[in-house]
This record gives sequence, C-alpha cells and structure tokens, in this order.
Amino acid sequence: MKQKQSGFTLIEIAIVLVIIGLLLGGVLKGQELINSAKVKNLATDFKNIPIFIYGYQDKFRALPGDDKDPYSHLGVASAVTAQGNGNGVIDGNWNDLTTGTPPESVYFWQHIRLANLAPGSTTVTDPAYIPVNAVGGNIGLQSGTSDETKTPINATTGATPIRGSYVVCSEGILGKFVKQLDLQMDDGQTNGGSMMAGTAKAVGTAMTAVATNDIDDAAAYTVCMGI
Repeated sequence: MKQKQSGFTLIEIAIVLVIIGLLLGGVLKGQELINSAKVKNLATDFKNIPIFIYGYQDKFRALPGDDKDPYSHLGVASAVTAQGNGNGVIDGNWNDLTTGTPPESVYFWQHIRLANLAPGSTTVTDPAYIPVNAVGGNIGLQSGTSDETKTPINATTGATPIRGSYVVCSEGILGKFVKQLDLQMDDGQTNGGSMMAGTAKAVGTAMTAVATNDIDDAAAYTVCMGI
C-alpha cells in the first residue's frame, strides 16, 4: 500500500512568501532609516559650527582660533596652547593638521572646547583632537576667500570658488550620502551653490567640484559648505 506523501499547500507557501517579503521590507526600511540618520548627523556638523563661532564671538568679542587673548577669556591659561593674531580671519587651511606649529584653523577647536561650546579633547597633539563626522572622516574649517587657489573647492563652471565668510569641510562621505546632503541643505547640485563636493586633495590645494550626475554612490568625497 502506497503511503500518501505530504507537502506544503499553496496557502502555506503563500504565507511563507509573505513573511519573507515582510522581513526583507523591514531590513530595507531599517537600512534606509540608518542612512537617513547618517545624513542628518552629517548635516548637523555643518549647522553646529556657525553656532560655535557666533557663540564664542558673543561671549568674548573675538573669533575662535584667531583670538589674540584666549588666556584671559578662557580662564585656563595652562590649557591654552596658542593665541591667534586677532586679524579677524581664521588663518590656515581646513585640512592642515600640522602638530608642530598648527594654524588658527586647528586652534579653533581648542578655543571653542575650552569655552564649553563644544565637546572634545583640548590637547592639540591628541589623536582624537580633530573632530570626525558620522562616517569617520575629519571635519575642518577655514575663512572664506575669493582667491581660487586658496579656496577649498571650486565650482565646475568657471572655477568659481565656494562662497562664505567661513567654509566648513567634511571628508570621507559616500556619494549616496553626498547627494542627499546637498539636496537637504542646498540646491541638490553638488558642483555649485553654497555646498559642493569634490575628491580630496593635498593641504592648500583646491578641489574641483563634481556634478551630481557624476557622483559615484560608492566613492568617497569631501563636502564643503560656505557659511
């Protein structure tokens, strides 16, 4: 006598497929939420730095990094490594990490931290001194300039430098985040406007902005914004 073979019914198979679909949908949605959170964190970095600058100016009538009397302003003379020249400009390049005689763009972080405006190490030689973004890339700033050779990044058309009293740059950002970030904070065009993206270059060398359509989702870029 033949034994009756058992198997899954069409209804059971359909239920399993629905469950798998729900699980895949949940994973994709979760990844989307994680990516959105990263972009928001990256955007927060650009939004916070102006607050640090103007907060310091409001308290001490001086520009952090450029402050020529941080010893009396901050009340922690032993912790202040250096003073600025007080010329109203944050001297130095955003990505100059020199530890011997750092420029004012490096001391900026020490001044705002000693003023309790931002968290982080106040020791310039500390490996964790330079702040990093949500994807582990360095963050920096410098004063803006109309000099195409000294600006962090130039627009693709006409080599027009990024505009702003100050320029904030954040590196190591994947292309897929770059496009979302520019769309959220500027005009969605990564080769123009107040926010641009380019491929990292040596200290003091201007990058050329990359057009949105040429941004590779899987490649890393440096994003700069004029404020």
